[in-house]
Amino acid sequence: MMNVILLERIEKLGQMGDIVTVKPGFARNYLLPQGKALRATENNKAQFEGQRAQLEADNLKRKQEAEAVADKIKDISVVLIRQAGDAGQLYGSVSARDIAEAVTAAGATIKRSQVILASPIKTIGLHDIRVELHGEVIITVVANVARSQDEAETQEKTGGAVLSLAQKEEMEVQAEAEAAAEAAAEAVVEQADTMFDEGAAEEAVAEAEASVADDDATEEDKA
Repeated sequence: MMNVILLERIEKLGQMGDIVTVKPGFARNYLLPQGKALRATENNKAQFEGQRAQLEADNLKRKQEAEAVADKIKDISVVLIRQAGDAGQLYGSVSARDIAEAVTAAGATIKRSQVILASPIKTIGLHDIRVELHGEVIITVVANVARSQDEAETQEKTGGAVLSLAQKEEMEVQAEAEAAAEAAAEAVVEQADTMFDEGAAEEAVAEAEASVADDDATEEDKA
């Protein structure tokens, strides 16, 4: 694990100036290169405290700029036309980069790294996407993924993907199968952890019994 000093508020992590413990990969791949944190060395701690007032002023300015952008794109819906099968599964996917480019084309420049997307979108429909303009300014945009402009307009009016009843049932069955597969995988991991814990407990008991036996032997020798 790695200790870092936050240079701005990070959702679910802390406020500016907090020293938090994070995974090294998260620090090296995200926090440090994007200027959101510093390694919590003694030199960096002293440097941060010496520049705290300026850093807070800079952070406030960035927040205000982010709020101005948020006003432009709040409640925005961007259309992304993609090829898809009858059941609504895309032949490919929609990535964070695709969404960033669509929002930028709509009039507000954002970076791919500001799009919070756990995994690429793989189905048609309306998808709520969170965009982090600043650590304290997070908005939601709607990605309207459709097979045509007409379909996108219909989805916007109806509030959902354009699918037949059979297609919806097929997607539900697929979702249930994926959920069952995930549950089975979690059960295997939990069983493995339990077996490991039981093995460790048995080993600890064996060591304790051996230690007691040694102590008894020592006492007999003394006698």
